[in-house]
Amino acid sequence: MATLLYRLGRGSMRRRRLVAAIWLVVLVALGLAAATLRGPTASNFSMPGTESQRAIDLLAEQFPAAAGATGTIAVKAPNPGQLGTPEGQAVVQKVTEEATAVPGVVGAVNPFQVGAVSPDGQYALIQVQFSGGVDTVTDEQRDAYEKVGTQAQAEGWQVAPGGEVLNAEPEVGSTEAIGVAVALVVLIITFGSLVAAGMTMLNALIGVGVGMAGLFALSSVVELTSTAPILALMLGLAVGIDYSLFITSRYRQNLLDGLPADEAVGRAVGTAGSAVVFAGATVVIALAGLAVVNIPFLTVMGLAAAGTVTVAVLVAITLQPALLGFAGGRVLPRRLRSSVAVTTEDSSRIADGAGSASTDHAAPEAATLAGEDRSAFGFRWARLITRFRIPVILVGVIGLGLLALPASDMRLALPDAGTAPAGTPARVSNDLITEGFGPGFTGRLAVVVAGDDAQATTAAIPQVTNLVQGTENVLAVAPPQLSPDGKTALLGVIPQTGPTDPATETMVHDIRAAVADVPGADVLLTGVTAVGIDISEKLSDAMPVYLGLVVGLSILLLMLVFRSLLVPVKAALGFLLTVAATFGLTVAVFQQGHLADLVGLDTPGPLISFLPILLIGILFGLAMDYEVFLVSRMREDFVHGDTAQQATINGMGHGARVVTAAALIMTSVFGGFVFLDDPVIKSMGFALAVGVAIDAFVVRMTIVPAVMSLLDKAAWWLPRWLDRGLPNVDIEGEKLRATLDNKATV
Repeated sequence: MATLLYRLGRGSMRRRRLVAAIWLVVLVALGLAAATLRGPTASNFSMPGTESQRAIDLLAEQFPAAAGATGTIAVKAPNPGQLGTPEGQAVVQKVTEEATAVPGVVGAVNPFQVGAVSPDGQYALIQVQFSGGVDTVTDEQRDAYEKVGTQAQAEGWQVAPGGEVLNAEPEVGSTEAIGVAVALVVLIITFGSLVAAGMTMLNALIGVGVGMAGLFALSSVVELTSTAPILALMLGLAVGIDYSLFITSRYRQNLLDGLPADEAVGRAVGTAGSAVVFAGATVVIALAGLAVVNIPFLTVMGLAAAGTVTVAVLVAITLQPALLGFAGGRVLPRRLRSSVAVTTEDSSRIADGAGSASTDHAAPEAATLAGEDRSAFGFRWARLITRFRIPVILVGVIGLGLLALPASDMRLALPDAGTAPAGTPARVSNDLITEGFGPGFTGRLAVVVAGDDAQATTAAIPQVTNLVQGTENVLAVAPPQLSPDGKTALLGVIPQTGPTDPATETMVHDIRAAVADVPGADVLLTGVTAVGIDISEKLSDAMPVYLGLVVGLSILLLMLVFRSLLVPVKAALGFLLTVAATFGLTVAVFQQGHLADLVGLDTPGPLISFLPILLIGILFGLAMDYEVFLVSRMREDFVHGDTAQQATINGMGHGARVVTAAALIMTSVFGGFVFLDDPVIKSMGFALAVGVAIDAFVVRMTIVPAVMSLLDKAAWWLPRWLDRGLPNVDIEGEKLRATLDNKATV
């Protein structure tokens, strides 16, 4: 692989104008395709095979009028009892008529007809039924719905439209640009060159542009959830900058070693590029592996993010060499450019076919400049860690274990309006309903009764009503609504507790158990609350299986790379520590509310259902990224004759600066999404930022070298029979270096 990438890197640099033009054409073409073919994103989460989803499908088939999106308008009179007056009733009637006139609404129910008025006569609920599903409601319809009751509000009434119809795609604004700006500052400090930093950032942004444009172009034929593009943007930015950083860093080192520019690029792509391809492949495999969970919206999210990572890898190993060719020696700090200027310029002329020149005279001086500074922080840190390796391991493992403790209390659910940002229409309506009627009214359930004929359905309704009403924690059961043919009935169920309350989850299971044996009809429980419970349970059941798959895959892949048994096991255990500590911190902040103000969280609540399993897949790939970058240098020096201890110090000494920069960049990019208002995106950005920081700084740069020092030579042991059976992927480029050295000798 290293040899192939070496040729690709050299070829991309020599034909840099063609490569740059091709990527520019691809970017423009996909941008136009995205602008013309972009389809809507979905804000609902479907789960084939669950009871709640079967009920939704049944309603869509037999009772389409009840299968559309719903809204609830909360109305509060200025004074208690005012709804009992003719004037108050007239105001509510007017608001109901306004709701009925909203485009896409098939009907709005006057609360006095169904008794949806609070006992104190101050609050009322207007139920609104739309003809289409949540994802078919247009922005114009949603805007018109939000404006219902404007005149009543001017008269001192509170009117708050809410409900699932207000579920909209989270918007990416300017706050995440903070993370990109921080990443650019880190690049400038790391490289000491504006050209190198700007070029690396440009390369990453082009990759993100291509990936996101391709994703939106496909959105007309593939249903994307509203969070899928944002996840893809997060990962595309983070890995795009990191991968370009790795290759640029190796290219600069090669220049300082006296290599011509095209040779420096070739070797950079052949070595660091091999690590990039491997790291990208692990991320892609982990994300694509989400398909084994068999949850459609999660599969789409994983594949969307995997696509942007794939583009980031391709851009790094093709466009990055081309941009390095344009930059020449300007990727180096100003004080070092003169020593390699001749080398770079002559190489450029060779690449363009304008002549040739010997570069041997530049090598000695450049090599001197490239000499190792063993007083650098990376070497000093490595020596400190290896000296106190046992205390370091104990402190690191115990510390991460303590951070993981809150994870034992982790609860999963789909987001509800109660955790929406304060001041948003959905949150205002939710709070008003809770104030006037109690939390159960914000998470209504629906019981679907479907018989073979109208008589069977009618006969089953009283029994179902009694069974549901007798279930603990049920506040009320609404009168049934019948489909036109009478075969299907819909009963509204109001719990006493809110949608994400554990008592509500227990009630859902109790209702299903109670109505399971009703004769003559199928009885199914659904509603947004029931859907969320079903999805959370299925994801919780799938998480151990997926975690086992990821851990097993990490051991296998690292065994191929490092040809060792203990190094992969150590890496997998470190990954588990990272995941556990990340879960613990995320639960502590977003569920338990500790330091919630620091991340701008208004209301703590359960974590979004798919966050843990998604976090496992993403952190797995990113953890292997840093593992390969650090440990591959340790193995390289050990194979070439260094002691195991010295090889560990060398690997840390050479890799610490770049890994530190890469981790800071990823943490900054992910952290930039914490400033978004949407609590789901906020929690995803926080978890990924914390996970990367823990894995890079605590696990890979602290615990890993301490464990490697403790294992000594045993770290690199591999049975002979297994060594012969494993293919050699040559990620460190050993065969490439041997081939190039032989050519140089000849």
